[in-house]
Amino acid sequence: MILLTGGNGQLGTELRHLLDERKVEYVSTDSSEMNIIDAEQTMKIIKELKPTVIYHCAAYTAVDKAEDEGKELDEKINVEGTKNVAEAAKAVGATLVYISTDYVFDGTKKDGVYKVDDQPNPQNEYGRTKLLGEKIVEETLDNYYIVRTSWVFGQYGHNFVFTMQKLAETRDQLTVVNDQFGRPTWTRTLAEFMAFVIDNKASYGTYHLSNDNSCSWYEFAKEILKDKEVEVLPVDSSKFPQKAKRPQYSVMDLSKAKELGFDIPTWQDALARMLNK
Repeated sequence: MILLTGGNGQLGTELRHLLDERKVEYVSTDSSEMNIIDAEQTMKIIKELKPTVIYHCAAYTAVDKAEDEGKELDEKINVEGTKNVAEAAKAVGATLVYISTDYVFDGTKKDGVYKVDDQPNPQNEYGRTKLLGEKIVEETLDNYYIVRTSWVFGQYGHNFVFTMQKLAETRDQLTVVNDQFGRPTWTRTLAEFMAFVIDNKASYGTYHLSNDNSCSWYEFAKEILKDKEVEVLPVDSSKFPQKAKRPQYSVMDLSKAKELGFDIPTWQDALARMLNK
């Protein structure tokens, strides 16, 4: 039996649709059904359900709020919550799939991509708590997958694609930062990889998974809006000051995921497929 945490979020919803298509049985929970901050409740529910696999999609992802007003909640969900889920997974012998982020890196690497075993050095609170979550998973379990991803977009929930489309409805000119580089990730590709490592009994450990090719946010926006009557202009990130420091360069190495035989579409192809849906 499979258990999902954060089943109503952007990734959790995509994963539910994928499992439904494949007629795989699962139980999906959100915070109202299983509050992962509550250790006792989390342990009780997981012991009752006895899942063999837990897809841990629940997370605090408000990156800027995590710097101040959301700092306590960020810590509780991403660190304490992950600890509670990991300990319950251990109690029932479940394999845990934990979703992490490119924000565990500082973004200063200039000679190639970030490899799985490169030294993390988070520059914001969200990255810090997600890295603490990684460490808890590693220390608590032997049977786990940590999947770091980046620049997530999809059909469900708020993301950069919908933000750009919405802005383009009322403006004929948009400015987007062109000095931050990464790999966009379609939730569908990520959900397929999460299922793939379980189905194929891949070696446990840490993986990087995004769509192939890299870009700046400006290039991503240009592709999103290429069929719209709107001009997209590049600016540097000093024009958009944010509370949380973003890594300037967070292109992650995908070779470990590719070596499993998992086919990774380019972000351009993934975006086209998502928009066509």
